[in-house]
Amino acid sequence: MSRYEEAKLNYEKMGVDVEGALTLCAATPISIHCWQGDDVRGFDQKDGRAGDGIQTTGDYPGRAGSFEELKADFLKAASLIPGKKRINLHASYAVFPEGEWADRDKTAYRYFIPWVEFAREHGFGIDFNPTCFSHPMVKNGLTLSSPDEAVRRFWIDHCIACRQVAQRMGEALGDKVLNNIWVPDGMKDVPADRMGPRLRLKAALDEIFAENCPNVIDSVESKVFGIGLESYTVGSGEFFMAYASQHPGVYHLLDNGHYHPTELVSDKIPTLLCYFDVLPLHVTRPVRWDSDHVVLFDDELREMMTEIVRCGGLQKVLIGLDFFDASINRVAAWVVGTRNAQKALLWALLQPHEALKALQDSADFTEKMVRMEEAKTLPFGDIWREYCRREGVSADESWFEDVKAYEREVLSRRGT
Repeated sequence: MSRYEEAKLNYEKMGVDVEGALTLCAATPISIHCWQGDDVRGFDQKDGRAGDGIQTTGDYPGRAGSFEELKADFLKAASLIPGKKRINLHASYAVFPEGEWADRDKTAYRYFIPWVEFAREHGFGIDFNPTCFSHPMVKNGLTLSSPDEAVRRFWIDHCIACRQVAQRMGEALGDKVLNNIWVPDGMKDVPADRMGPRLRLKAALDEIFAENCPNVIDSVESKVFGIGLESYTVGSGEFFMAYASQHPGVYHLLDNGHYHPTELVSDKIPTLLCYFDVLPLHVTRPVRWDSDHVVLFDDELREMMTEIVRCGGLQKVLIGLDFFDASINRVAAWVVGTRNAQKALLWALLQPHEALKALQDSADFTEKMVRMEEAKTLPFGDIWREYCRREGVSADESWFEDVKAYEREVLSRRGT
């Protein structure tokens, strides 16, 4: 009997359908963020850099500096990751024909056709995000909520254009594209007017979402605070949750780095699934603040995935990633973080949820505790190895040898 077969028997004794778990895990897409590969710089600014609401640290060599380099790095990472994949793309990654450039308020589908062709060639879906940061038109920390009509108009036009791009992407790929809006708007010190900016943001969103885009899934993303915006965030959790609840077809995206350290997104998932038929996620790892560290196989990640599975949310929850670390090999960061998301999803699929729910409903809290604890030490590693074998990737850290070879042969020759 193989180690997998023995492990499978152990899980089946707990009432778990292991083969079903492997099938569901392989079929559930993870949307992998492109911006890990170049430190959130993008291609649409001459002196591309993260800033105006986004911050990245580190200067590890080998950063992707072009579309071709970013594609190559993404493919290298994807080849080492099991499961179904999507590309989580920001508007700042527009690919301009030689001699052509357009500012963000003139964002157009033709600048993303290379990404669509890339996605189609490799069987990836695409998700999209307006890029309302790292730009001179972020004025005094504000975009869609700015009192300056010209600033507000610029970002409204950008977001409208991005929805049109997402619609065209969906049409081209025969898919629905998540188009997620996040703005850094806020204030460093105590505001004199908290409501005014929120009313301007609400009016801007109403205009942005006015057009029907059937291939687009719209979402808005909240945040508790930002560096330089410590005292007030316009797009707070309450604001965007209320907005989504009042606007059918607009959903509230949960980023687990965008809340107070004592708040758990794993608890918010079942809450929102009571009311919304779609729940988008950006999965990251905050350390003291929204620092977007590489996702680890930690308690909260497992609990988030467990709630998705436990609530029957695999067809409703859109799992995307959002982290960026410029202090380590960027390809390795992608692989570690995405494999951990996959690993946590498989872990969640292998828990005896129905048996545990029945024990809770019958108030048998003692046996529930016993079984929950017993499930933690079942031979998960053997199931993970079988999953990776079926997906054609390494199950252990041997994949890192491939990344080190890629660093020697490709990344080390770049001037970035």
